[in-house]
Parts: sequence; structure tokens; C-alpha cells
Amino acid sequence: MTAAKTTYRPMKWMLCILLSFVSLSISVPTSSAQEVRRVRNGIILVDTGRNVRAIEPFKGNYDNGTAYAAIVNKYKRTFPDVNVYCMVIPNAVAFYCPDTAKTWTEAEQPAIRHILSQLSADVKAVDILDTLQTHVEEPIYSRTDHHWAPLGAYYAARRFAEVAAVPFADLSEYEPRVIHDYVGSMFTFSRDKAVKNAPEDFVYYVPRTDFSASRITYRKMSQRVGRKRKRRTISWLTASEPEPFTFFRDYEDGSSAAYCTFMGGDTNTTSVVTHFQNGRRLLILKDSYGNALPSNLFSSFEEIHVVDCRYFLQNMVDFVKDHAITDILFANNLIHASAAKTTQAYERYLTQNPATRHEIQ
Repeated sequence: MTAAKTTYRPMKWMLCILLSFVSLSISVPTSSAQEVRRVRNGIILVDTGRNVRAIEPFKGNYDNGTAYAAIVNKYKRTFPDVNVYCMVIPNAVAFYCPDTAKTWTEAEQPAIRHILSQLSADVKAVDILDTLQTHVEEPIYSRTDHHWAPLGAYYAARRFAEVAAVPFADLSEYEPRVIHDYVGSMFTFSRDKAVKNAPEDFVYYVPRTDFSASRITYRKMSQRVGRKRKRRTISWLTASEPEPFTFFRDYEDGSSAAYCTFMGGDTNTTSVVTHFQNGRRLLILKDSYGNALPSNLFSSFEEIHVVDCRYFLQNMVDFVKDHAITDILFANNLIHASAAKTTQAYERYLTQNPATRHEIQ
């Protein structure tokens, strides 16, 4: 596969179809100390015992990636005086998939480079593939969760700060905190006991600097409509009034929700005012991977606003104007960047009317 292609080769798709008939519990030993097997939902398990790593395969396509790049370019045209950046975040499969399991996933690195190659010249690409590869022996991705680890987000944020030409605080200026015995989402996805029996430490970093945070919280509402056989459920979002909150949420050892320590999760629009004064105000457009980025930038921007690709009811043009945004960072993991719904949401945000009730799936 090359970055120039926009579809996958037919023979590769035929191979994927054939593999779907193979038992999901196939084990492929790669060495005397490591084995690889595929389990529920196509999750790839690497190694055994306390070293088990659960990896989510990538099944996206280049056409959706092209559309994602196009919406990033559209934001630059819509906001010509704003710096626009695109960081496509690799999933763990980009770095930790053994050669023996490569046929169970599409390759991520060429897909990311394809998206970045489609950006207009005035959009600034933030290529973090080499950055993360340099630190691949460190715990930059969780073994038991589908997210990257806070340390990986730190290195990615540092690369972004370099591209954006803003200061960046060394890791020594943070307070490390640990949640022990963490088993994240991959046990739920795989239902494999090997994941449950391989807990890890969730280590995150709290900046030693003054800041204040506020949020708008979204809630999903549902209602049954129609009669008899035509009855269906419709759902929509409601938004709270802005309220102050603590950016970091504390979790007990053993909590499977440890990654939600950042902003309490996805269902918020978050605004942070820092002590730093440089006239730069950053808007991060993200999925859950992006939750771990903002706190690394509290010494880089005087304001940081965080909008999720699934939860936002305001008009983006008004939002950027009202908050005098100077920089916009798209920070989506490759799976989300390759999903049509992500691009559709960012497109809708540009024109949506906050007074209109928008149904959601």
C-alpha cells in the first residue's frame, strides 16, 4: 500500500475475507517467550502473563482519510487568520503489532502519511509518528486500554509545541500521579481473562502551575415517538450552563475509568485559563485521545478550549470569534480520522444553529 492510493488492493481485501473464516482464537507463537492471538472483536493479544498487550486493529480506508484532510483544509479557509494544525494520532497497532499479525489489520503509518499529504500548504502538519517511535520502548500506550498513555500524549504535545513555536514545560515541572492495578477498556472489548489478569499502572502528570477550568456538560436525552410498529426512539443532546470544575478527576486504585481523569471524559466543552500570557488561545478539536493533550500545554497558551467531535452544540464560527482563537489543533486518532462521522460532525459544527435540537444516532 502506498500513500498515493485511495483504495486498498483487491487481493488484500480477499485475504481479509478468507481470514474472517479462521477461528478467532488462533495463536501464532513469535518466540519462545511471546505468542500472538486474535480474540473477540478482532482484538490482537500479544504476549502472555503480566506483559499482555491488547491491540485494536485498524480497518479504515483512504477515502475517509482524504475527506478528513478536506475538512481540516476547510477550517483553514473559514478562519484564514487562525493557525490550523493537524495531528493524526497513531493507535497502538502502529507500533506494537508483531509481523505475524500484520494481516489482521491495515497499516496505519501509510494511512497517516496519506492524510497529512492531503493538507493544504497553509495547514501545519504535526507528524508524531517518528516522535513516538523514538519512545516506543517507554510506556507511551496502555497495554489494557485502547488509548495511548499520558506519557505518549506528553511527547506528542511537545512536538506540537515545536511546530506552533510556543514554550513547553519539561516533564520535571509536573507532579506524577499513579493509579495502580488499572485494567482499561480492552477487557470489555475482548472479554479475555488474560487482559483482566495483567493490570498496569496508570501514570499521569499534573502541571505545577496555576490555572482555572470551566465546562459545559452535555447529556443525551431520548424519547419514543410514533405509533405501534412505526414507533422509534429519537435522541438529542442538551447542554448545561458553564460551570467551574477541577480539570483532573481522582480515581481509586483498580478503577477502569482512570483515563477519564482528564476533564472527566468526553462529554464536555472545556475552557482553561492559564497563568501564561502570550496572546495565544488554542482550540483543540478531538476525540478521547485528545483528552490527554491540553494539560501538557498549560505553559504554552494563555487559554485552551477543548471541543469533542461528538459533543458540541454551539456554532463553531461564533465560538472561534467569541473566544478570539488564534490556533486550532485537530487531534484525532487515526480510527476516528478515518470515520465518516468525524468529518461530518466537524462540517456540521461550522453551520449548526444552537437553538435547533439536533438528533443523534
